[in-house]
Order: sequence, then structure tokens, then C-alpha cells
Amino acid sequence: MHTNLPDQSTAGGARRPRPALLLLLLTLVAGLMLGACGSDDGGDGGEAATSESNGGTDNGTDNGSASGDRPDALRLGAFPNVTHAPALAGINEGFFEDALGDTSLEVSYFNAGGEAIEAIFSGALDITFIGPNPAINGFSESGGEAVRLIAGSTSGGASLVVREGIDSPEDLAGTTLASPALGNTQDVALRAWLADEGYETDLTGGGDVSIRPLANPDILQAFTVGELDGAWVPEPWATRLIQEADAQVLVDEADLWPNGQFVTTHVLVATEFLENHPDVVRDFLSGLLVAVDFVNADAAEAQAVVLDAIEEISGTRLPEVVIEAAWENLEFTWDPIASSLAKSAEDATEADLLDPVDLDGIYDLTILNELLADRGDPEVSDS
Repeated sequence: MHTNLPDQSTAGGARRPRPALLLLLLTLVAGLMLGACGSDDGGDGGEAATSESNGGTDNGTDNGSASGDRPDALRLGAFPNVTHAPALAGINEGFFEDALGDTSLEVSYFNAGGEAIEAIFSGALDITFIGPNPAINGFSESGGEAVRLIAGSTSGGASLVVREGIDSPEDLAGTTLASPALGNTQDVALRAWLADEGYETDLTGGGDVSIRPLANPDILQAFTVGELDGAWVPEPWATRLIQEADAQVLVDEADLWPNGQFVTTHVLVATEFLENHPDVVRDFLSGLLVAVDFVNADAAEAQAVVLDAIEEISGTRLPEVVIEAAWENLEFTWDPIASSLAKSAEDATEADLLDPVDLDGIYDLTILNELLADRGDPEVSDS
């Protein structure tokens, strides 16, 4: 396995998009304000445990070659986040490598969903773990052609945490809240919830409640010094705000969804790679099923693996007490929870963060459901 660790001297790594796609990428970044995953990353979302970022590097391998020619490597994207636990376990425990056989694994780590989408578009990445809204944006910007969602990974793990003295939605008038990035998954969720509560917001921080897009580490710092009244953030940042800055939970996002389930991280593939190399995608998804089983089988062991992986990638180790508490708010599942993605797209459109988009065709769960049938597990739905 070859791993591209974060390049701290050059943000985003050394990705060089193909010229024919340059205009598309510029439009993607400027027009849709792609946010961090976390989960959007993350987070999403996205969503990241570190402030460094690294993109995929085009190593010259043509992984979009004719069907039947098995590629030398599968180029995989992931994020150093707790919400990417199945990805980190699959990488560090060798589940993906074992499943791929003679096809090697090359891993690139990202901190923003837009970077992973850019790498997919530029031909530098084949598959990536990613948050909901960047996946929607990538599908929309490519006219529904460039990417497909092929599996889930993580559900849950996002909350609105607030300072002492805010005990109900009515207490939020005139407050300043934060989200990890304008238009990212948590930002959309926050704006949709505030609208349901009767508050008006805008994209410049005005309205009844001011929303400030800040990176997750900056949210923690700003909240600690009293510059924020609260934030809608993914794990482990909600837990960190609670443990390190005396925040309290006002809204657990799981309470807003049927059965408490909403997609936080899922698996996106370049359509061309899926069409040309379904055998490799099948092998990868076989490894994913093993990874999900692993993180669900023994929480303590899985947490140790994830902590080691995040520390190796970012140089920072989360306290065990943080990951233990955050873990309780996450569900690791291969089900992409498709219904929640459709709702996220509707919410982003209503918040003027996304043009109306038809998500028909964004899922291709054929291979995943074949594997699940072989295991005797229930199939998952694309709606």
C-alpha cells in the first residue's frame, strides 16, 4: 500500500487537473462553495480531525482503461476523521489490500470534500470516502455523469452544541452560531433546522441568527473565548466542545431523522472506473464489509486502530475519552441511507446553497447488494 500523507508545505498536495477539466473545477469551487466533510466530511465532511490537507496525486496510471484490463492500483481517498472509521480500519488493518489481491492500494488523505471531488474529476482518484453534500455537488456539476455512490460507511454524529444559558430554540434569537464551512453538510443542517424554528438566516452572517463558517479547530477556539454561542458540528468536535469548553447539546441531529439515521460518510466512485473495473470495485467493497464488521465487533480495539491512524496522518492524537464519547453517537453501516441524502439536497436548495438537482442515478448499489446477498444480509435501498 502506498500512502500520500498530508503535505504541510503545499496545501492540497500536488494535484494537477487535466486542462480539459480546469474550467469545470473552477466552476465547482466558485459556484458551489464546496465545504469540508466530515464529515463532510465529516464531512462531508466535511468534517476533519486535522487542519492539514492532502489531495490525490496523478501518478500517470490510467485507471480508466478499457474494461477487462485490471489496473495496477486502486487510488483511494479518505479523511483522518472518526467519522471515517471504517476507511481508516480498512486501510490500517489491511482489509482493503487483502481483498484487492494483486491490485495495490494507493491512499490519499483529504480534509475537505471539495478536494476529493476535484481529485476524482482530475482523474487522480478512483474511489473516495466522502460526506453527503460534496457528493451531491460533484454529481450535479458533472451533469450526473462523473460519479456514483456505491455504499455507505457512517451514520450520525452531528449536534448543535451551545453555551450555558441557551436551553431552548427560543433562546437563540440574536446569537452567533458556527458551522464548519459554508454549504457543507452541517451548515445545511443548521440552516434547515433554524428555518423550521422560524429564524431567518443569510449567507453573509446576517438574519435573526448569525452563522459563521469556521474550521472545526477554530470553532473550538472561538467558543472557548466566548466569541460564539454555539455550533453545529460533527464528531469528534461536538464531544470536544462539551468536554473542553463546557458546551451542552441543544440538538442531537439523530433526533431529527427517522430511526435516528442520516448519512455522514459514504463511498463515491468515478463512474468510468466503475464501468471499466467492476471486479476491482467488488473486491474493494468486500474489504469494506470486513472493515465495517471490524469496527462494530470490538469498540475498544477499533477505537485504538482509528486513534493510531489519525495520529499517523495528522501528527495529533485524540484523547481516548474523546473518541469513546464520540463513538457512542456514530453508527457504522454499509447502508448509504439514501433517503437522508435526498433531504439534504432539498435543504441545500432551499438555503440557496445549491441549484435544484435531480439525484436520479447517483446510486449504483448493484455490486454491494450482490455481496450482501452472498452473506445472507438484507439488501440496501437507493431511495
